[in-house]
Amino acid sequence: MQTILVAHGALGSATMMHPIAESLHALGDGRFTVVTLEFPGHGATPLEHDNAFRLPNFVDAMSAAVSAMPSPPIVFGYSMGGYIALALAAREPLALAGVVTYGTKFEWTPESAARDASRLDPNVVAAKVPRFADALRARHEHAGGWELNMRRTAALLRANAEAPLLSVDALRRVRIPVAIAVGSADDTVDADEASRAAGAMRDAQTVVIDGAVHPIERVPLTSIVDLVAALLQSIAR
Repeated sequence: MQTILVAHGALGSATMMHPIAESLHALGDGRFTVVTLEFPGHGATPLEHDNAFRLPNFVDAMSAAVSAMPSPPIVFGYSMGGYIALALAAREPLALAGVVTYGTKFEWTPESAARDASRLDPNVVAAKVPRFADALRARHEHAGGWELNMRRTAALLRANAEAPLLSVDALRRVRIPVAIAVGSADDTVDADEASRAAGAMRDAQTVVIDGAVHPIERVPLTSIVDLVAALLQSIAR
C-alpha cells in the first residue's frame, strides 16, 4: 500500500494540513495510507534537544518518520516541508518514492532572508494582525508558544541563507520524480525560480496553479490532489 506523507511549512502544524490529508485519503479510496508529519517546535510537538530550529534536524525528523514506513512514501510538502523533503531525497536517495512541493522557496540569500525575517516580529504581528497572532497562539500552544516559534523561524531563515541546505549540487542528487508547484499569485516564490530548481534535478517538472497565492489554506484542494495523483500515475508507469 502506497503511503503519502504530508509535511507542513514554517509557522505551520500537522493539524492545518488535515484537509489536504483527508482529500488525499479520499483520492485513494482506501488504497493509500496518508500520514501528516509535524516538525519539532511546531503545533503540539515540542523541541526536545535544543532551543534553535535547524533544517538538518527537521530532515532527521522526516527521515525517522519515513524509516518506520513499510516502503518509501510520496511526500507532499508545503513551503518548508517541500524543501525538507527534497533535502532528504538528496541525502538519502532511496528514502522517498517521489515529492510534490507547493510554494517552496529554493533561492535563499542573506538579503531576502533578512527581509522575510523582519516580518517575523511577534510584537509587530500581534499589533498589526491580531487574528493571525491568535491563530498561531492556538496552533503552537503546546510547543513552546507562537512567539518562540516565530523567533526561531526568523533565525532559521537567516542561518539557511548563509549556508543553504538545498544547494544546486544537492538538487542534482535528487533522482526521484518531483513536481514543483507554484501559484501564479504567490509573493514568496515565482515560476522562474521553481523552473530553475526543477532544471537542476533529473526528473522534475514545474506546475503553475493559476491565481493561487502562497498560503496553503487558500489553495484549492483539488489542485493539490491533482498534483499528487499525476505523480502517482507517473511512478506507476
